[in-house]
Amino acid sequence: MRAGGILKLAALVSVFFLAVFLAFQLLEMNLDFSLGNMFGSMPVEEVHTRLDHYKCGLSKPCPEGHFSFKMASGAASVVGPKICLEDNILMSGVKNNVGRGINIALVNGKTGDLIKTDYFDMWAGDVNTLITFLKTIEEGTVVMMATFDDSASKLNDESKKMIGELGSSSISTLGFRDNWIFVGGKGIKTKSPFEQHIKNNADTNKYEGWPEVLEMEGCIPQRQE
Repeated sequence: MRAGGILKLAALVSVFFLAVFLAFQLLEMNLDFSLGNMFGSMPVEEVHTRLDHYKCGLSKPCPEGHFSFKMASGAASVVGPKICLEDNILMSGVKNNVGRGINIALVNGKTGDLIKTDYFDMWAGDVNTLITFLKTIEEGTVVMMATFDDSASKLNDESKKMIGELGSSSISTLGFRDNWIFVGGKGIKTKSPFEQHIKNNADTNKYEGWPEVLEMEGCIPQRQE
């Protein structure tokens, strides 16, 4: 009798632990299923992308006291350039304020506010209109430039010198249908680190008659004075 009682007790204990085990397994399955429903339709990459949006789509945020920017040159003679600053599109084909030649956005170096935008046709236009525009730029202004189609045929020594004084290193060698993007400033003491230039070369061009699009992003120090 004692032996039978022990066996019954052992069987009850085994059934109890089995029931507890099954309950935990079922709970875990339900939890996984609920989490799966919650995130199953949203890839992990997409979750991070939505949470980690930085101004102008930069790959990382800019430190305090800097303006975030991202820009691209034009693509052949089809797609115009695009300039973004602090999550605001300053110039683009969608805004209908870009054109063949050199596209320029002027920005207040202290506040980041847009001052004006314009573009200058250096194929069929007059370089003197560009020179007049450059002469109006005030000290402390951030100057953002991007090319579209041909931006060099009408450039002369005076205009190149003025753009060089804004911090450009490549303007002196800018040629027919080259792509070029640049961020400088009036009163800059050194050459700008924000500049890219690719030559129009039939052997390396991505498009027939034009080089590939240039893209650049970065953080512009805010003027403190």
